[in-house]
Amino acid sequence: MPVARGSPHGLPVHSLPHRRRPGGGLSISTPDTRPRTLILWLAAATFAIGLTEFAAMTLLPHYAAEFGVTEPQASRAVSAYAIGVVVGAPVLSLGLARWDRRVSLLALLGLFTVGNLLAAAAPSLGLLVAARFVAGLPHGALFGIAQLVAATSLGRDRAAQAVAWVATGLTVATVVGVPGLSVLGQATSWRLPFVLVAVLAVVCAVALARLVPQGSGGVRRSARAELGAFTNPDVLLPLAMGAIGFGGLFAVYSFLSATLMSHTHAPAWAVPLVLMAYGVGGIIGNLLAGRTPERRLLLSAGLFQLLIGVATLVYSTTVDHWWLMLFSVALVGIGGGLVVPLQTRIMHVAGEAQTMAAALNHAAFNAANAIGPAVAGAALAAGWGWRSTGWVGAGLSLAGLAVWAVIMLRERARQGDGARPVVRS
Repeated sequence: MPVARGSPHGLPVHSLPHRRRPGGGLSISTPDTRPRTLILWLAAATFAIGLTEFAAMTLLPHYAAEFGVTEPQASRAVSAYAIGVVVGAPVLSLGLARWDRRVSLLALLGLFTVGNLLAAAAPSLGLLVAARFVAGLPHGALFGIAQLVAATSLGRDRAAQAVAWVATGLTVATVVGVPGLSVLGQATSWRLPFVLVAVLAVVCAVALARLVPQGSGGVRRSARAELGAFTNPDVLLPLAMGAIGFGGLFAVYSFLSATLMSHTHAPAWAVPLVLMAYGVGGIIGNLLAGRTPERRLLLSAGLFQLLIGVATLVYSTTVDHWWLMLFSVALVGIGGGLVVPLQTRIMHVAGEAQTMAAALNHAAFNAANAIGPAVAGAALAAGWGWRSTGWVGAGLSLAGLAVWAVIMLRERARQGDGARPVVRS
């Protein structure tokens, strides 16, 4: 199957919208309205991912009470999901290397559905932890393949926009979906939200089975080709930037509710408002990032990383007043747009390891979700106070900018040698 060598995205010709010429050859055509519907359902799938990832945190006190365990013990169900993401991203990407992307999406949604149904039926904390691990396994590969399918459906010039639209599903989940499921879980049972997520995943699978073209994805890669992502510095450096630099955002977000209650002493009704401000900021960040032209991806990544650093510093000065935190937290959320240029960049340079690289990017952001809270937690344990989460966020952002500087130096060196910016196919 031919590949568009030297194309801006290094994306397979087969996966781009096309038509047959009268003489029998292929020619690239303007995308029709079908890709927009496809992307809407891909975003619905990532919306489901966001629901199950974050709702488990808000429902934690309820299943802790039912199982008769402490909240720290129950938090293993949250950690198990993140571990599942990190393990599942490379393993499933290798397993699906030779699969059609349409079939891969359906299989991953099936596994995601099973994990959520098992969580809803779990009779003990141990089985809930196991179910959450299963639900996390398809996260990275599902998210990555969804964004690859979206990018190829819109065409080469709008890949960043497609990635942003799919990622917006997760940020919308933090604004409306997670608070809604939290209220539902409190009013009924913590199990019902997991059932509803599973139902949504099934609906998405049915829709995508009709909308994703058969044979989507072009060349079927070998496992060896996908493993090339681990030896490609043009993939590894953006992954490192995401794992470290995005940790600055999680250093603040992970302790946001605790800061509001323990330091700011905000009224109970103000806590969800501040959390929603973060989600609204995330939507704005994704939409802004989606307008990034291909030649400005690295510059966009650097600016979003810088924004996270500035925003977390601003946050540290506003923790005494919850109404000021509305603005600083929204600013932090806008910095979440960093996901889009990094993901699009990785898709461009991954060559024959696109599925693995796209999945690893989401594993990297889940690693950031471990690194940021760990460092911020250490600062709190050292007695530095609640403001220190913002200071940690700024420090990790600075480290992310250092990785970004290395990426830029490599690009400048290529251009200085007269070579074109790297694009692998």
